[in-house]
Amino acid sequence: MTTQAFARSLAFTLAILFSGTAVSLSAEAWKEAEAGGAKIYTDANGMTLYTYDKDSNGVSNCYDACATNWPPLPAAADAQPQGDWTIVERTDGSRMWAYEGKPVYTFARDQKPGDTTGDGVNDVWHIVKAD
Repeated sequence: MTTQAFARSLAFTLAILFSGTAVSLSAEAWKEAEAGGAKIYTDANGMTLYTYDKDSNGVSNCYDACATNWPPLPAAADAQPQGDWTIVERTDGSRMWAYEGKPVYTFARDQKPGDTTGDGVNDVWHIVKAD
């Protein structure tokens, strides 16, 4: 095998390896679960995901104390949109996941996987449903 052929083969192998890694990183950021008989989305640790009515499509409006109480679901620097899941660029330069255009968050007061205490808070926070 020539050096040039080896280099092409190696580049192709690495491209496949890294493209699979980006997809797996995306898929590991959230998962489907069940709560109260409904299918919902959680983060990789099983913590319930929520949307915020004051956000707009592709725009997060939850910063400072809001983001302390409602941590955004972070997206890795190399994460790629996948199906209904997209990425929102925050004003602080970080990236977060959005479902159907709505940025998603966990709730700091949820203590364990499966908790849904953030649903309905101030009539503006809602569980992300997978149905």
